[in-house]
Amino acid sequence: MDGTVGLRVLLCVCLASLLIPQAMPTQGSPPGRPKVSKVCGVDGVTIRSLKVNCKVTSRFAHYVITSQVVNNADEAKEVAFDVEIPKTAFISDFAITADGKAFIGDIKDKVTAWKQYRKAAVSGENAGLVRASGRTMEQFTIHLTIGPRSKATFRLTYEEVLKRRLTQYHIDIKVKPKQLVHHFEIDVDIFEPQGISKLDAQASFLPKELASQLITKSFSGKKGHVLFRPTVGQQQSCPTCSTSLLNGDFKVTYDVNRDKLCDLLVANNHFAHFFAPQNLTNLNKNLVFVIDISTSMEGQKVKQTKEALLKILGDMRPGDYFDLVLFGSEVQSWRGALVQASAANLRAAQDFVRRFLLAGATNLNGGLLRGIEILNQAHRSVPEPSNHASVLIMLTDGEPTEGVTDRSQILKNVRNAIRGRFPLYNLGFGHNVDFNFLEVMSMENNGRAQRIYEDHDATQQLQGFYDQVANPLLVDVELLYPQDTVSALTQHRHKQYYEGSEIMVAGRIADHKLSSFKADVLARGEGQEFKATCLVDEEEMKKLLQERGHMLENHVERLWAYLTIQELLAKRMKLEGKEKANVTAKALQMSLAYQFVTPLTSMIMRGMTDEDGLEPIIDKPPEGKWDAILLTPIHSLPAFVLSALQPSPTRPSSNIQQLPNRVTGVDTDPHFLIHVPQKEDTLCFNINEEPGVVLSLVQDPDTGFSVNGQLIGNKASSPGQHEGTYFGRLGIANPATDFQLEVTPQNITLNPGLGGPVFSWRDQASVRQHEVVVTINRKRSLVVSVEDGGTFEVVLHRVWKGSAIRQDFLGFYVLDSRRMSARTHGLLGQFFHPFDYKVSDPHPGSDPTKTDATMVVKSRQLTVTRGLQKDYSKDPRHGAEVTCWFIHNNGAGLIDGVYTDYIVPDIF
Repeated sequence: MDGTVGLRVLLCVCLASLLIPQAMPTQGSPPGRPKVSKVCGVDGVTIRSLKVNCKVTSRFAHYVITSQVVNNADEAKEVAFDVEIPKTAFISDFAITADGKAFIGDIKDKVTAWKQYRKAAVSGENAGLVRASGRTMEQFTIHLTIGPRSKATFRLTYEEVLKRRLTQYHIDIKVKPKQLVHHFEIDVDIFEPQGISKLDAQASFLPKELASQLITKSFSGKKGHVLFRPTVGQQQSCPTCSTSLLNGDFKVTYDVNRDKLCDLLVANNHFAHFFAPQNLTNLNKNLVFVIDISTSMEGQKVKQTKEALLKILGDMRPGDYFDLVLFGSEVQSWRGALVQASAANLRAAQDFVRRFLLAGATNLNGGLLRGIEILNQAHRSVPEPSNHASVLIMLTDGEPTEGVTDRSQILKNVRNAIRGRFPLYNLGFGHNVDFNFLEVMSMENNGRAQRIYEDHDATQQLQGFYDQVANPLLVDVELLYPQDTVSALTQHRHKQYYEGSEIMVAGRIADHKLSSFKADVLARGEGQEFKATCLVDEEEMKKLLQERGHMLENHVERLWAYLTIQELLAKRMKLEGKEKANVTAKALQMSLAYQFVTPLTSMIMRGMTDEDGLEPIIDKPPEGKWDAILLTPIHSLPAFVLSALQPSPTRPSSNIQQLPNRVTGVDTDPHFLIHVPQKEDTLCFNINEEPGVVLSLVQDPDTGFSVNGQLIGNKASSPGQHEGTYFGRLGIANPATDFQLEVTPQNITLNPGLGGPVFSWRDQASVRQHEVVVTINRKRSLVVSVEDGGTFEVVLHRVWKGSAIRQDFLGFYVLDSRRMSARTHGLLGQFFHPFDYKVSDPHPGSDPTKTDATMVVKSRQLTVTRGLQKDYSKDPRHGAEVTCWFIHNNGAGLIDGVYTDYIVPDIF
């Protein structure tokens, strides 16, 4: 969704699109031909109906997306149902009906789901496993192969709470059917007890005049309604076209009346309290920007950051105070203390922004502590700014590489320095940031983190974020309730309340305590204390229940459950050990009780199987690691694929997808390739050992992470032929999270010592365990990514007809090792960090077709030979030729010690 990713985080975003191959215009249509009214579809496949129904009750949004697809052909066809869901939404139901059979999702905890999945696989029962990652969900697709002259229906239900942003709530629906649809409908029904003050709807793909004709919108009192139901003729991109003009965003925005200071809603022993007072005087603010100026910010990132800062400085009020802190390898500040936002100071600051240059690494800890000290100093010594609302905003595009780099120590330093005095907002620019780290830091300090995408609108993203916190109205806001009347409260203390936003609290009311239920609000405003008491209007509640009935009762309770689960999931990110286990157990219990698919639960789909008789698995990636995950393709009838796809074609894909031309790795007999980027060259060597020997490839003593490989022999085709050795078994371990992965050419086993799940190379899946994500690319490779560690690829080599190798084996490649510690060792690991060598005196060698030379490396002089090896990371069958300097005698002189030093007793 171009330019609206930020909305997906803060607002209700209902995104739905059914992606079917686009129908082409009819060939040879004469001019002036009447409007096409028949839906021809693509290859005989038509979308009979696509309906998006969104019901909102007191900010709680319930979405149902239903699509029916018909195959009019005399042969089976594959269709696709593609749905984008806001990150904060929880799926609560999913069903597929095909060939008269219904497949309905059943939500279980992940452990039980895995056990049932394995039990079903053993017993032969057709069962699929649908997995989700809650906060990081962006989009998933279902492919279904349907039989000739048959149909399939998809129905997806998900829910979320709408958060107010810049004075309104947003519902965005992505429309992209790519063909004409018999029955297309978007129906949005809104019920707000406070009364609706404004309602609008727009479609980016329709001219304003046509939109006003086709979109029906109305609101009166508590009810609002939007309906978009174009006929087939109205969907045509031109009078004689068979293509659809429905391609873009359908947006609904609304707000509610703010006549009352308090809005308390009570139903079924649960309450929701909405607090957004109007007509308050803006507080002046103390604002410090902490900006990353490391060299990785070069190009568009620094240009867009400067543009946003110049605009923000131009929007500051004269009563505000501010300063700027820049951090690369060193930390510098513009003034070193808060100064008033006078016209002269703002001009000087804008000139400073235009002139600053990038320099060095990323001293994030130093930059943050300098910014915090500037705000703390103002609180201590300057009377006027000490009464302002202080805000700290930090922007970075990378990870700490200078000064204090240990993340836990940085978190501790920032907590101890801020001590709850003001909020910290972290902005992560691009995909190379550790976004989880930024999130935890912000949450620990009363703020939040937001990703800024590298795109043409990054300036607007930065400006849009600032607009949300630009106008504080209250500080130290507390919403208090009688202790004996309420339980299970959601967050009810907020450091600041901003203009255009809303504070929302929900909880349970004890039996027979409604009469004594009330809410007291305490805060500090401009020049005075803010106090208010809110009471429940019981008569009004009775009227509301009569109007909305069970839906109101259900939505208020589910609103409370949704907020509670979201807060528990966020809280567990900051905890460890027993505390984390207790919070996790509570979040799991509520996820199951209210049937939400969250990071702790899975949805099991009964009655489906793939071509190999196995059930597909879906799992989604952690924020900021990968954008694409595909699941087991299925070709039997009915067949389906569930997958998580990248959020938008305008957003950059993960760097992992863009492999370098040359990589470090080991493959075939076994040939080690060491890419030396600073030399733009590659070194290579072989290790000649017996089958059964286990070699240490990567060993990081700081974290315990290791990769070991066991050699297998090539089954010689004739007596006396050289028996090559290859890697036939790999063990990847991360002791910090009790993670072990055993990989062979036959199976992939997670935590083999604990009876963990076993995958075959026929699976296509992604599995996450704590900080490690394993993605299996069907019949080809798997990728292991460790947060705060490295990213590695295992390539599967299958024997094929005519192959000189008679046994399946594995290759191992290093995709990203930048975050591995400086002490990492192993046959590959010792080369993860820069080293130097010099090559001189090239001359013909003993083989006149090859060049020998003298290499000086690690104070040793070696004779090396120019040769060719193959990199199979992209093409496991044919590989790509790599020119390298070959080091003889098992790498002697290049590797530390001798190769036998790297023999270990077992793969773990």
